[in-house]
Amino acid sequence: MNTCSRRIGGTKIDTNNLTSHDIARLAGVSRSTVSRVINNYPNVPKETREKVMEVIRKYNYFPNLSGRALRGKKTNTLGLFIAQENRFVEEDSVHFLITNVIENASESGYYVLTKMIHDTASAETIRSVKECFYQGRIDAGIFFSFANHEPLIEELIAEGFIVAIIDQELPGRTEPNRIVFNNDNESVAMRAVDYLVSLNHRKIGVIRASLRRSSTNSKFRGFMKAVEKHGLYVDDAWILPGYVSGGGYEAVSNFLKSKNAANMPTAFFADNDTLAIGAIRAFHDHGLSVPEDISIIGVNDHVLSSLIKPSLTTFKIDFVKLSYELVRRIIDVIENGSDQFYKVTYEVDFIERESCRKL
Repeated sequence: MNTCSRRIGGTKIDTNNLTSHDIARLAGVSRSTVSRVINNYPNVPKETREKVMEVIRKYNYFPNLSGRALRGKKTNTLGLFIAQENRFVEEDSVHFLITNVIENASESGYYVLTKMIHDTASAETIRSVKECFYQGRIDAGIFFSFANHEPLIEELIAEGFIVAIIDQELPGRTEPNRIVFNNDNESVAMRAVDYLVSLNHRKIGVIRASLRRSSTNSKFRGFMKAVEKHGLYVDDAWILPGYVSGGGYEAVSNFLKSKNAANMPTAFFADNDTLAIGAIRAFHDHGLSVPEDISIIGVNDHVLSSLIKPSLTTFKIDFVKLSYELVRRIIDVIENGSDQFYKVTYEVDFIERESCRKL
């Protein structure tokens, strides 16, 4: 970070290492006023509060509240940040991840600060995440379900913080403080199509999750590679947007209500089990049966996937193993440092159940 300074009242201020006293002088208020603004006390005039906040925003000031951080000591705390647009978490992979990260961190003497991110474009949200790092509340951060290229994550890595990301593909980004854990999503989609073709399906559609995520695009890339390998035709109308409000249920319902339903595929590959389960319900509500009329295959092995009727054919992601190895790796980097980029990709197990039939 470049050193920058300015003079206030004849005194030079290092604007890269501001204190609350510096903020007070730059804003022309008392130090106690700055403290009241930072701690959101109500007895601060609106004009004064805005004057202080303008200085804080201008100089990207993060009040350092951690005595341990000031002394350069570890907090033995990991940050777990999960991007989740909906207030209600439907995908149980989130629950598995939180539980297993906390359990594995605890076994190593670490705590976990967990934060759900509902709007990655929110300035206040970005600031709150940055504060966890800059104030020394955490020793490293784990990010899950974010966009493949998330400016917040890239900024933290550029600043030298230790960051682990689940689901990212950024060629050329090989910093030693970047830790990446992926599942072999491209292979999963190829295997799904191979399986459906082995059941004599030639008309196969796909239900896609968020296009911002690396895993979604990797799966689609694998899907199209397998389609090409088998010489299949995929109508554009068979590529359903499961990222719409209502997910797989809404995507399939809209498709079945459209004129495109007259030319329907015999099978769908869904990016995750939540989409697949919604799709099964939509087909049922429109008088179609799975797998008699349409076959469905998902990914993740949702806790409900073996319980619904028909039970869902899917791919099981081992979040227990992933969480254990991720936590072990990130703690090793915290305690011993790292001089090289670390990335691991996991194979995913196939689970055959009842939701696909042979034609």
